[in-house]
Amino acid sequence: MLDRPQPQYRVQRGLMRDLAALDQALYEAVTVTRTPALDSALRRLSAAADHSKISFAVAGLLALCPGRSRRAAVLGVAAVGVASTTANLLGKRLVRRPRPHRAEDSPFPGRHVPMPESASFPSGHTASAVAFAAAVGPAFPAATVPLGLLACAVGYSRIHTGVHYPGDVVAGAVLGTGAAAAVLAAARWEG
Repeated sequence: MLDRPQPQYRVQRGLMRDLAALDQALYEAVTVTRTPALDSALRRLSAAADHSKISFAVAGLLALCPGRSRRAAVLGVAAVGVASTTANLLGKRLVRRPRPHRAEDSPFPGRHVPMPESASFPSGHTASAVAFAAAVGPAFPAATVPLGLLACAVGYSRIHTGVHYPGDVVAGAVLGTGAAAAVLAAARWEG
């Protein structure tokens, strides 16, 4: 006699199916929405966030001034390192989620960036941008809102340009928040 799955496992499988369907539907809604004024800007933002170039540039500017802003720069760069390593060396290798499919007859091919070869889950761009913002903010409060908005825009740009599902971006944001929390806790412990 075959054992039937326990009710909690059926609920979990059903929940995962529902979340995957919602993730796909949200991605598709973005891909078919005409936004010509945003396409070019979000494509440029997504490309500028490659290898955390934006975060490193901001860190460089913060490091020019001694004191709190320099400490914020160091914390932010450390958080990027933790988030990027965790997302790219652990998350993507463990989950191995395929990138979204972009149809060759996409209605808006001008918004796309080159498709990365790595796995989709989690979004490393988002993890790094959120980690930087979340680590810099407590050390340099004036940067909290601008960097938070920038991190949100980077995350959305990855969906808009067709290289991530919304769930990848949410996971990247959670991972980035955790990386920043770990760096800030370690800095408090050492300080």
